[in-house]
Amino acid sequence: MLCPSPSPLLLLLLLLLLLLLLLSPEAWSYEAPEDKQDAFARKACPAFLTFTNAAFLAGVTVEVPCHCKPQQVQSVVWFFRKHLRGSKETRALTDHHGNSLLDPDSVPHSGGLRSRFSIRLFSLLIFRAEPDDSGIYICGSAHKDFFYAYDVDIQEARTLSFIRGPPSESISQIIEERNGVGSTKPLYQVFTSFRPWSVCDRCGLPGEQVRVGLCYVHSHYLHVRFRRANQTVTSCGSGAVPRAFGRLKQSSFGAKMEVKSCEVACEDQATLSPKIIALMAFLGLNSASLPVFYLSAPTDRSLTLGCPGARPNMAVAWDRGFKPIYRSERLAGRNLSATHPRLHLDTGHNLVFEPAKTPDSGVYYCWLEGHRTAEIRLLVYVHLGRGQSVTSHPDFWAAMNLVLRSYVSMTALFCLLLFFRAGVRHFRDTNETHED
Repeated sequence: MLCPSPSPLLLLLLLLLLLLLLLSPEAWSYEAPEDKQDAFARKACPAFLTFTNAAFLAGVTVEVPCHCKPQQVQSVVWFFRKHLRGSKETRALTDHHGNSLLDPDSVPHSGGLRSRFSIRLFSLLIFRAEPDDSGIYICGSAHKDFFYAYDVDIQEARTLSFIRGPPSESISQIIEERNGVGSTKPLYQVFTSFRPWSVCDRCGLPGEQVRVGLCYVHSHYLHVRFRRANQTVTSCGSGAVPRAFGRLKQSSFGAKMEVKSCEVACEDQATLSPKIIALMAFLGLNSASLPVFYLSAPTDRSLTLGCPGARPNMAVAWDRGFKPIYRSERLAGRNLSATHPRLHLDTGHNLVFEPAKTPDSGVYYCWLEGHRTAEIRLLVYVHLGRGQSVTSHPDFWAAMNLVLRSYVSMTALFCLLLFFRAGVRHFRDTNETHED
């Protein structure tokens, strides 16, 4: 079978197109992209190890990156030492291959530091950081070569304030302590530096905005090992604060959290009526195509729910079903260091049950930056562990009472049926005798 030969017009068009490509300057000036240089090769490690100050609010996930390392080092080891402790108490948080990993979903509530950290791309992640996690973190190698160091200060917010009027200034009142008798120069100044207000944590519904204020100290007498050139400001719990400032550690001036109400409309989203949403929820359908997470937990134990994908500076909100859970209703005006409500949002925006109960089972929704992003279906079950018996459950005797009452009722009904049947037979036999 012979193929038809191309027409002269088509050949002419192909030749013109090839000629245009050859004459175009882009065809001759094109250069192949160079391989990207390693990020660690562009930044040299400091010759003298200093500690970079970093302050965080308790409850958040802290990330401390290893900014530099030699190219030949394929894995890093993170070391930890608490403030005002000797070098002999420095301990490694990872093995000597730097491959200690941890699933954040399996992090226990209020667990130890070793059970709440993870290593990802040479960075150290601490889940639900606590004030006891404050200290020195050093990125190094198995041969005790130190590359980069942090002075981490985890501050706990003692009070939560609900702002009803116009927002206050970004820096609160400064407390001064003067140096000795006859001196006019302050020894140090303590102040709270507030971050900007977050976006409204919900859309289409009344929501909340949150801002965090961390405690800082300004002084010309900071420890030289913990500060850079001309640095006069550090966080209140930093190792740079001299021991002579002992009163500063005991001061009531610390981290703060403020909340105010807000309400914004959802953008470019088709709103469904509440009846349609309730019908879809009853049928088990997800009206917003959200990722669904299933979680089960034993009763009478502390349980913490974290919003998937949340970061420290993100606005996070929680709903139980279609009922919002507000910070202002549960924590406003309370002393956060005292006893919390059984169900509350901590300063890291996690939903905390202390403890979890079987009625807490249900569907919970998580909001990130004003958009509903995840659905969590929680099941709280009765757990009979070691040293516990069936009779120790608080509902055991009520259940036994119900079972016994049901048994007595069924037995009485059975006996009544037997007596009724015997009576019917006796009456029938009596009639037959009279007829005979």
